Amino acid sequence: MEIRPHRIINRRKTRPIKVGKVTVGGNSLVSVQSMTNTLTTDIKGTIDQINSLEKAGADIVRVSCPDEGSTKSLKKIVREVNVPIVADIHFHYKRAIEAAEMGASCLRINPGNIGSKDRILEVVKAAKNNNCSIRIGVNAGSLDKSLLEKYKEPCPDALVESAAYNIKLLEDNNFFNFKISVKSSDIFLTVKAYRKLSKICNYPLHLGVTEAGGLLTGSIKSSIGIGQLLMEGIGDTIRVSLSSDPVDEIKAGYEILKSLGIRSRGVNIISCPSCARQAFPVIETVRKLEEKLSHITKPINLSIIGCVVNGPGEAAQTEIGLTGGGQDNNLLYLSGIPHTKVAGSEIIEKVVKLVEEKVNEIN
Repeated sequence: MEIRPHRIINRRKTRPIKVGKVTVGGNSLVSVQSMTNTLTTDIKGTIDQINSLEKAGADIVRVSCPDEGSTKSLKKIVREVNVPIVADIHFHYKRAIEAAEMGASCLRINPGNIGSKDRILEVVKAAKNNNCSIRIGVNAGSLDKSLLEKYKEPCPDALVESAAYNIKLLEDNNFFNFKISVKSSDIFLTVKAYRKLSKICNYPLHLGVTEAGGLLTGSIKSSIGIGQLLMEGIGDTIRVSLSSDPVDEIKAGYEILKSLGIRSRGVNIISCPSCARQAFPVIETVRKLEEKLSHITKPINLSIIGCVVNGPGEAAQTEIGLTGGGQDNNLLYLSGIPHTKVAGSEIIEKVVKLVEEKVNEIN
């Protein structure tokens, strides 16, 4: 049984581009990204982290390339991983050229920071020659001085003007294989900037609330900002920027997409906060189930409700449901139909077994 969102989200139609084997924009899935935090020159450590991110569901991974040693390391890194790699370039145009030549699938740059038009042309030429896309990355924290002088502070108009300027630089060089981001750590600024940008171009948009904070606060801020835009049909690929393990960024990204019915991965647990009516320890049960079911990648809905007030109704909406009952008579449901009673001590074992069996049926 599949839970369908009550509102159908009509995504804004954008020009599709390729980031390696992943299509961004058009009719493609909203892709989920993260970024390594290892030294790129630590080739083994970086490869291990990329593989962990891929296992968690990353479609695309970004790698920082601040120096020549980092761009040269890309050659081996790209050969040893399966996901497309985006090279993060900030100022030096030669790093962008090197990254394209070393096998990066995309260059994250702000063309206005690269330098003269001749240098931009060299970067574009390298991208074309190596089948490499580009992300125009505009950030409120690193706006051009002329824009800050004009607008006095970072604002949606400043971010969009910077994006428009950079779009023209690439278009003037006959390059159209790019996506754009206009990020800020301020949710309101971010949302307004993306709304304005979506009205003036049809290039795919990379969503994110930059420098959002730690795991809890950053996930909440990102959910509000990214979620609001996705609900309006804006956004083709996302990154949740957290001061946490990069794997947490992927998990949070999928939770945002899952909550909007846009994309599902793994077990979606619907659970109550628990109260005096609970017939088993809901919070601890959910914690253990999340841990024991973390290896599941196929989408499946599971409800864990501590009493009969909402339990049967939630179970009717999920493939597997558990409702707490008096005198240790908890009831398991399959596709909304009562299946078997289960004692509190057996809940974890039986629910895990049912989920794994259900997933094998799907396979």
